[in-house]
Amino acid sequence: MDVTARAAELLKEHRESIDRLDAILVFTLAERFKHTQSVGRLKAGHDLPPSDPAREARQIERLERLAEEARLDPEFAKKFLTFIISEVIRHHEKLQK
Repeated sequence: MDVTARAAELLKEHRESIDRLDAILVFTLAERFKHTQSVGRLKAGHDLPPSDPAREARQIERLERLAEEARLDPEFAKKFLTFIISEVIRHHEKLQK
């Protein structure tokens, strides 16, 4: 196998792995949102606020530590979780109306 053909094969293998991981991410996020929706309904049913800033801060710190352990940019991890948290809060606010 020549160098170009081997590179093409490696590229294909990497892309297949990326596609599998993307699917895992989507299904994992879907599962996470099922749980946060349950939390939102529980909060709405008990007149609890849609946001818990102390927990959110702890979760961000936790994810930053995990990112460092995984050799992932902690700033990226923080932005990612912050985005997810904002979506969760938005859903919780909708449930409270």
